[in-house]
Amino acid sequence: MNDQYPELYQTFQWLIPSQFNIAQACVHRWAENSVEGRRIAIYHEDAAGIRSIWTYTRLAETTRQLANGLIKMGVQPGDRVAIAMDQRPEAIAACMAAFSVGAVATPLASGLPVDSIASRLQDAGARVAIVDTESGASVLAAQARCPALSQIVALDFAHEAVMSWRTLLARQPSTFRDVATRSDSAALLLYTSGATGAPKGVLLPHSALLGSLPGFVASQNWFPLKGDIFWTPLEWASNAGLLNGILPALYFGHAVVGAQGGYPPARVLEILARYRITNAFVSPAMLRELAAQFPAPRQDHMLTLRALAVGGESLSVSNFDWCAKALGVTPNEVYGLAETGCVIGNSAGRWPARPGSMGRVIPGHQIALLDNRGRPCRAGVVGEIAVHRRDSHGHADPSLFLAYWNRPEDTQSAFSGDWYLTGDLASLDTDGYYWHAGRRDDVFRVSGHRVGPAAIEDCLLTHAAVAGAAVVAKPDPNHGASVKAYVVLAPNAHHENDGALQAELQAYVRHQLASYQTPREIEFVDSLPTTPAGTLRRHVLRARELQQAGVTG
Repeated sequence: MNDQYPELYQTFQWLIPSQFNIAQACVHRWAENSVEGRRIAIYHEDAAGIRSIWTYTRLAETTRQLANGLIKMGVQPGDRVAIAMDQRPEAIAACMAAFSVGAVATPLASGLPVDSIASRLQDAGARVAIVDTESGASVLAAQARCPALSQIVALDFAHEAVMSWRTLLARQPSTFRDVATRSDSAALLLYTSGATGAPKGVLLPHSALLGSLPGFVASQNWFPLKGDIFWTPLEWASNAGLLNGILPALYFGHAVVGAQGGYPPARVLEILARYRITNAFVSPAMLRELAAQFPAPRQDHMLTLRALAVGGESLSVSNFDWCAKALGVTPNEVYGLAETGCVIGNSAGRWPARPGSMGRVIPGHQIALLDNRGRPCRAGVVGEIAVHRRDSHGHADPSLFLAYWNRPEDTQSAFSGDWYLTGDLASLDTDGYYWHAGRRDDVFRVSGHRVGPAAIEDCLLTHAAVAGAAVVAKPDPNHGASVKAYVVLAPNAHHENDGALQAELQAYVRHQLASYQTPREIEFVDSLPTTPAGTLRRHVLRARELQQAGVTG
């Protein structure tokens, strides 16, 4: 194929207006035109299968009514408005209403336990919480611990201590003039998934949406084309679900799909086929489940995918190949964090996607791999991924976060000069492709050898008996550490003799990797600890090993 990457990267330049508001860009400007306003913004399907359609006009009217309601409740610019709702149109309207009044939208993942919700509400100092049945009871239970939380607005959740969504909106006019916001004004407070430790609040500006567009467009094979419809099962409370998915699609005036309830493989295929989805963003874990249960999905489902972005963890070569063959689309692996947006990725329509690679630097961003002394690494050497505050032309990168909420020391320590240190390790080949080598905290040494879990996990996942794998260091008094693997077996795996299967898997890894990478111990488990988005919470397994070894701290 024609590799267009060099020209795309060299010619891209940011053009960020001084004033910008996400709600105006994603909703109101479309509804201002009667023709555009009739376009479908959201296809919605609840857990019972009941479907509805929201046009841009309906979404804008609901947003304006709710914005008026927030003003009546005393919400001021800069106040945090928590939104704890499932994938439904009202969740988008709630975010847009917060943006409209100049407040900071604080989405919370649905289904969080009370303690997790309380800690986030306390940390954010949220004035108002907007909830549905999925999170209503938990937010109500957490309110007593959150002195700043003066009002809960509830949809489909009744309680004497909450205000009804429908009652609130019925009293409000459907006209509203958005508060003028600078592009660098705070817009979103997103809490990290907890995949690497305690969640932190990441404060993002309105311009972060513009900063996300190059990664979204590239990973979705130059979205939008006429008739494009976007869907992601990822949490709308995450950077991946919002800024790499829902908000960019709405920015371009196209339809998105929101589906409540779980996403077993059969339902994933039903959603893709029913709504004729052309563009999607999913996790590797979801793809593994699909491949295990539906080796040839297009035999029974009419799929219209033209682009598939994959992120959250590395995509194995076998899953890459399965996507291309079974789904008929080359997957575009992407890399990003809540703090940075999507900054590395593939775009099969514009430059070749390499199986197993994170991709190339997305145009508009300046990336380097730094060693322990902050010096750039040469090709082939593993270093820490760092994102510069400015692009290669010297323009400020709008995707970078403003700060960690109420954590000035953490914010300061996350930077080395103008470089944001991601904590992720990778190597760079001579063609500009990045290859993930794990998190900085995940890498350990075995008998003098540096070991990263990614290669071992990818190897184990190619074995027919393995459905999931996680590798951590097990404290070893003689060697400092040994390799331990946690393995989830495939549904059809036979393991009457765990010892025999462990030996088989060890031999399988030893045959393909170095002997020091072979797990000394394999523990079979029913599931692995993950975030709501499906990202492995490896630190939980590391802590378990340290506890079992009697190591503290």
